[in-house]
Amino acid sequence: MPSPIEVEVNGDIEKAFKNLKKKMAFEGIFKELKRRRYYEKPSEEKKRKKEEAERRRIKKIRRFAAQSKGRRFVNVRVVTKERTEEE
Repeated sequence: MPSPIEVEVNGDIEKAFKNLKKKMAFEGIFKELKRRRYYEKPSEEKKRKKEEAERRRIKKIRRFAAQSKGRRFVNVRVVTKERTEEE
């Protein structure tokens, strides 16, 4: 069971409710509820998970490309030479 989400209430219930909704959205609770409304066949679940992983991978590549824009990267390969008893 997931841990409970706690929100401080300092007199303003509307603000506390807004903070709660923000935390729930960040945790992915709304997305999970929406996904569980209907039965999802195992094959559809595999397909969805594969697509989500692909989206995350592309997002990561784009983020890296944006960070490295304007910089020149040189491929560097570090090779360590193991010492033997003969040396």
